[in-house]
Amino acid sequence: MSSQEDKVKTLSETPADCQAGQGSGGGPFIVLFFIIGFVASLVVGWVIFPKVLYSQKSQPFDFNHRLHLEQVDDGCQSCHFFREDGSFAGVPKLEQCIDCHEDVQGESEDEAVFVEQYVAKEREVPWLIYSRQPNCVFFPHAAHIFGAKLECRTCHGDTGTSESLKPYEENRITGYSRDIWGRNIAGFKSNTWDRMKMDDCAQCHETAGIHDSSVQTGRDACFVCHK
Repeated sequence: MSSQEDKVKTLSETPADCQAGQGSGGGPFIVLFFIIGFVASLVVGWVIFPKVLYSQKSQPFDFNHRLHLEQVDDGCQSCHFFREDGSFAGVPKLEQCIDCHEDVQGESEDEAVFVEQYVAKEREVPWLIYSRQPNCVFFPHAAHIFGAKLECRTCHGDTGTSESLKPYEENRITGYSRDIWGRNIAGFKSNTWDRMKMDDCAQCHETAGIHDSSVQTGRDACFVCHK
């Protein structure tokens, strides 16, 4: 009788023992699966997604900033000037360029394209603007250049010394340049011109001890920079 009870007891314990064995044996595979999934997520999120998110576009033709900067007297403001009312003109219009480029001056293929396709046809060049902010953002160039005495390179980098235009990368969702959000998806930056986000402006103002007030409210608020 005791031997039969032992046999029944052994059979009843066997499934539990097997399950325990199977559980301990599957542990390493679960950990391995988790590691593989984690690494794959990092690759997709930090490498593949940023490349898919942005489409690369070319400017209408190339432009040599260094060459032009050597020919002018007032540096960047010779072409990127301020109007009489103090507002910033931004990218030069065709009428500014015609004074020097009514005819082809050199042997540059890009200059030939400009003269033939735009000057001769009186068409504005559809430049892709790297630093274009949303329409709701108000950025006073005069306050930063004349008031704060900032150099153009503080926000735009060494564009004035470049001999060729970099590719324009457009966000497929927002339509804005990658220069606004920065190239590092983690948000790290090495230079002041790596990004043009609101946090960067706020950090610069805090470092300089500047606290602008809204004309409407007299307090530090969104209205300082946003319309």
